[in-house]
Amino acid sequence: MNKFKEFLKRKDIEVSAKRYGIDALGAMAQGLFCTLLIGTILNTLGTQFHIGFLANPVGTSNLTIGGFASAMVGPAMAAAIGYALHASPMVLFSLIPVGYATNMLGGAGGPLAVLVVAIVASEFGKMVSKETKVDILVTPIVTILVGVGLAALIAKPIGTAASAVGKLIMWATDLQPFLMGILVSVIVGMALTLPISSAAICAALSLTGLAGGAAVAGCCAQMIGFAAMSYRENKVGGLVSQGIGTSMLQMPNIVKNPKIWIAPTLASAITGPLATCLFKLRMNGPAVSSGMGTCGFVGQIGVYTGWVNDVAAGTKAAITAFDWIGLVLICFVLPAALSILFCEIERKLGWIKEGDLKLD
Repeated sequence: MNKFKEFLKRKDIEVSAKRYGIDALGAMAQGLFCTLLIGTILNTLGTQFHIGFLANPVGTSNLTIGGFASAMVGPAMAAAIGYALHASPMVLFSLIPVGYATNMLGGAGGPLAVLVVAIVASEFGKMVSKETKVDILVTPIVTILVGVGLAALIAKPIGTAASAVGKLIMWATDLQPFLMGILVSVIVGMALTLPISSAAICAALSLTGLAGGAAVAGCCAQMIGFAAMSYRENKVGGLVSQGIGTSMLQMPNIVKNPKIWIAPTLASAITGPLATCLFKLRMNGPAVSSGMGTCGFVGQIGVYTGWVNDVAAGTKAAITAFDWIGLVLICFVLPAALSILFCEIERKLGWIKEGDLKLD
C-alpha cells in the first residue's frame, strides 16, 4: 500500500475533492467558455449585426466560425481538465478524442460525462506516462482506450441522469416559481462565488428555461452585488473586476468574515423569484450561460440569444420593452441597490468593518 501511495505521489495523482471538484471543474468551465460560449457569442454578433464572415458558413462546410468553435466543446473540456490535473503533453493531446467521443455519447448531459471520463482517462494516462521505452505508443493508446471505452459504458447513463436532474429542477421551477426561484438563484449564485464552477454545473444539468433565468439572477446578484457594495474600498478597478469578471475574488475576504456574503445572497433571494414570477426571465440560450452571470455579459447575451431563437421558432411574438426592463433590473439595477442597502445595514450593525471588502 505504501508503495502504491508513493507511486501516486510520484505521478502527481491526488484523489481529492479540491483536485476533482474545484480544479478540474473550474478548468472544464474554461473549456466550455472558449468553445461553446465564444461560438455562441460570435454567431449572435454575426446574425444580429449582419457581419458576413461571422454569419456565413466557412468554405464548403455548413458551419460558421462560431459553429466550428462550439463543435469543439468536448475536446476543449477534456483537454482543460487534463491540464488542471497536470497531465503530460502526450496524455493531454490524447484527451482530445476522448472528450469528443464522451460529449457526443453523453448527449444533453455531455459536460458532466466529460468531467468524469476525462478525469479517469487522464489519471490512467499519467500512470503509464514515461514508464516504458515506447511511451509515444503506450500513453496515447492507454488514455484513448480507457477514455473512449469508459465513455461507451457510462457517458449515456450519466448524460441521461444529469439531464433528468436538470429537467426535474426546471419542472419544479415551472410548478413553484417563487420557491424554486429563491433556491436556484441562491444556490447557483453562491456556487459562482465559491471556487467551483456554476457555469459547468448549469451546463452539466442542461439548466435552461425559468430555472436558467433564476440562475442568471443569482449569479448577477453575487457579481454586481459585491462590485457595488465594495466600491468604496475597491473603486473602479474592483467594480470592473468583480462586475464583469468574477465575485470569486472576494473568497479570501469571505473566509475572514463570512458575514460579507449575507448582502449579495439576500439580494439573490429577492431577484430570483422576481425573475421567475414577475418578469418570466427564461434562459433559452446555451445552458452554460445560466451560470455566467455578468461575466463578459455572457448571461445577458445568452438570454438575448434565447429571445431571438424563440422569435425565429414562433414561440415568442417579439422582444418587448418589458423583456429589456426585466433583464436590466434583474441583472444590474436590483443586485446593486439591494446589496448596497443590506451592506449598509450590516455596516451599521458592526458586522462589516472598513477594509473587510478590500481586494488584494
